[in-house]
Amino acid sequence: MLSIIMTGGSGTRFWPVSRKHKPKQFLNITGNGPMVVETCDRLKSLAKDDEIVLILGQEHLPEARKLFKDRNVHMLAEPIGRNTAPCIGLGAIYAQHLGREEAIAYLPADHYIGDPNTFIEALKVAGELANSGGIVTLGIIPNRPETGYGYIKRAKNALSEFGKFKIYKVLKFVEKPSYEKACYYLGKGEYFWNGGIFLARPAVILNNIREHLPDLYKGLMDLQKSFETQDFDEKFKSVYEGLEAISFDFGIMEKTNQEVYVLPCECGWSDVGSWGSLYELKASEYDDQQNLVAGEALLIDCKNSFINSRKKRIVTCLGLTDCLVVDTEKTLLVADLSHSQDTRKIVAELKKLGKDDLL
Repeated sequence: MLSIIMTGGSGTRFWPVSRKHKPKQFLNITGNGPMVVETCDRLKSLAKDDEIVLILGQEHLPEARKLFKDRNVHMLAEPIGRNTAPCIGLGAIYAQHLGREEAIAYLPADHYIGDPNTFIEALKVAGELANSGGIVTLGIIPNRPETGYGYIKRAKNALSEFGKFKIYKVLKFVEKPSYEKACYYLGKGEYFWNGGIFLARPAVILNNIREHLPDLYKGLMDLQKSFETQDFDEKFKSVYEGLEAISFDFGIMEKTNQEVYVLPCECGWSDVGSWGSLYELKASEYDDQQNLVAGEALLIDCKNSFINSRKKRIVTCLGLTDCLVVDTEKTLLVADLSHSQDTRKIVAELKKLGKDDLL
């Protein structure tokens, strides 16, 4: 199955380890190697290397080439980041350029999957369904009232079953909820986390873009004529400069008249979206006071804290509770662990101060 790996993004929530030249998806965050490599390795039974297309930022192309120097994956480097709708549209026209008209998978590059076998099984079933038309998404079965994710509401009754998987029609996509709403969604049992994973034939994607995002469609058609020509880079840049930055969820999925299906999937998924979510993911590695340590550190009378040392020096902590400490070559981050989603605010302030060497 042709797989489009969406490898853009700046990864500001993992600052100071994640930087603009080497964001989260190119880092070893979970301990299993760079996340984009882990994502591609996970697909080995589904897609050969030449069936993998990385869509990434121009500034990240050298790092991607280094990581995949011995692998025959395709790479498309967007000259400007324009969110997921242009990215998915670009993947669809490139799939057609490669002569692929069957259902393809669109996957984020920086997610963690604890049960890859179940994940691959789900993609195979979703791909079969998508080949018959419509758009299929994997719905992540929630295990807590999460306010940081969008949700997918399914129909009451399943349309069909494929082995251990049920297929439902999607009733609507829901924006990130309040805590009270998230508790309601969890208790209702008809809502899933939106992991941003979609499967559809290229023609289905492009027909929807033509209907709902006509300016994007026109740009993609102009670009499609230029693949493997001498003026491709120039055309790529000029087309992208004129595109609106818009997400696929907002631009297409919330408006489409296409049949949309959801396949509930319990595969140990995490978007690993912040230091806090990584702390939760690594619960099996806590000490007896629920501290998590990566690197060399000495903790005395500390609890519920995450210490991540990226230098050779030892980090010593005394009497900390619910704290995050990340020590790198140039910067030291100390924060309340519950505020780890807000590191992007630090990045924004450093940008205002002209501290580009720290971004």
